[in-house]
Amino acid sequence: MKLANLAEGVLVADQILVDDLTALAAQGVKTITCHRPDGEGADQPNFEEISKAAKKLKIKAHYLPVIAGKISDNDVAAYAQIFSEAEKPVLGYCRSGMRAASLWALSQASSVGLPAALSAGKNAGYDLSALSERIAGANSNSSGLIHHEVVIVGGGAAGVAVASSLLSRNSKLDVAIIDPADTHYYQPGWTMVGGGIFKPSTTVKTMASVIPSKAKWIKAAVAGFEPEAKQVILEGCRPISYDALIVCPGIKLNWHGIEGLVETLGQNGVTSNYRYDLAPYTWELVKQFKKGKAIFTQPPMPIKCAGAPQKAMYLSADHWLKSGRLNDIEIDFYNAGPVLFGVKEYVPALMEYVERYKANLHFSHRLTKIDGPAKKAWFTVTDADGNTSMLETPFDMIHVVPPQQAPDFIRASKLVDAAGWVDVNQDTLQHKTYPSIYALGDVTNCPNAKTAAAARKQAPVVATNVLFDLNKGKQRAAYDGYGSCPLTVERGKIVLAEFGFGGRLLPSFPQWLINGQRPSRLAWILKERILPPIYWWAMLKGREWLAKPIKLDADK
Repeated sequence: MKLANLAEGVLVADQILVDDLTALAAQGVKTITCHRPDGEGADQPNFEEISKAAKKLKIKAHYLPVIAGKISDNDVAAYAQIFSEAEKPVLGYCRSGMRAASLWALSQASSVGLPAALSAGKNAGYDLSALSERIAGANSNSSGLIHHEVVIVGGGAAGVAVASSLLSRNSKLDVAIIDPADTHYYQPGWTMVGGGIFKPSTTVKTMASVIPSKAKWIKAAVAGFEPEAKQVILEGCRPISYDALIVCPGIKLNWHGIEGLVETLGQNGVTSNYRYDLAPYTWELVKQFKKGKAIFTQPPMPIKCAGAPQKAMYLSADHWLKSGRLNDIEIDFYNAGPVLFGVKEYVPALMEYVERYKANLHFSHRLTKIDGPAKKAWFTVTDADGNTSMLETPFDMIHVVPPQQAPDFIRASKLVDAAGWVDVNQDTLQHKTYPSIYALGDVTNCPNAKTAAAARKQAPVVATNVLFDLNKGKQRAAYDGYGSCPLTVERGKIVLAEFGFGGRLLPSFPQWLINGQRPSRLAWILKERILPPIYWWAMLKGREWLAKPIKLDADK
């Protein structure tokens, strides 16, 4: 937590955690205001968790979520009312603190004066100068516009990988990465954390340590896009222009998409490997579980790493089997989809483990409501004719995967299709309407698996095509839809699913070495010992082992 003073009785911070509240109470904080929408980041506790902990410490908590860069007059008015009635000191927080500082400045500038409001922000480490025109009611002024040859939105796996791919091909390229986060996560490792194999600390590094040294890091949030003007608008209304734009901000986990979930996450036996701080709780539950009903859920597609929901089930069941508890545990897998896995060639091997663990499969069952204290879950069941009904079932432990969607600032932009995903050509990853824009990773509407392995293959394709468009390359490249899902069916063995568009099998290794349709010890070694270093030291560094792009003729 980074804490700063804006004015007397007014503090601002980046994302706070439940553990920070005791220290804040000791400093005398009486009120907190949250301006970050739930589900914006993978390491973010929901407001309900913060609110419950704050109440115990007699701190009043208010939830006024604001999409980055989209502070409305109604938001300002709502904040002004909360602030005027709040017991001081007041702490406002969001991902970086910028939204909290901006709300205070916009609501208080009339009383403290514009120069004082801007100075307060500057002293606290926040440049609020872009708000001066809004406060003063003047027209916008585009003088001093920042420009970069290539602007990348998102510093996750896809963003860092494509930046490194670009710079490995042309080290003099002017590349900027926009991301407000301080931390970069190796999210494929969280399944292993939930299975007691990895320590959480092995899946995290500072953002500064992974961004290429030759790339400019703009530590800010994106508010929107003006593709006709070739501009990205940052939080605080700051524009940045570009010659080429690459969009890869990842995916949003919609925890609120399941009624009652945010109130019970991390307690009452309710967990998820899809959040950094909850994956260790999964392992604690698995270790302590002696008997009862364990439920594992999968929401409607698309989601990132579609095999992760059942990976959690297999690793948990394997532990219970080997510890002699499985006969006392009922395992149920509720899948909103119609099949166990989307590529049929891998299903027979998976079914062998379903039978070994005596797991009950329920298809077309979508988790819609949960009551943690009562240990009950409700599923919407869809039959073959499209009719729906509600099923109520008890549980003792439940691993939940939330529904997922593109980030809010993406869905509100001109870049998306009717379903809310960035609309690109699946082969070239170029935007269908705006040719200077490319996208990759989880945010696109490509019909491929949303995995880190897919981003690893997409990054060189985008880098090659962007350089061609900038007249700095001689060829274009195509993406074949490759995605990989190492299905951890037991501790020590993996079914290595590798496939492309249309479910076409795309194995990386000869069958005699790793047969992806059978559980393999070598595939486990690949997942446990080889893929993490490949991620940190190859994919994020522009070294394209087994990821060379398919070259196209220049006129395609």
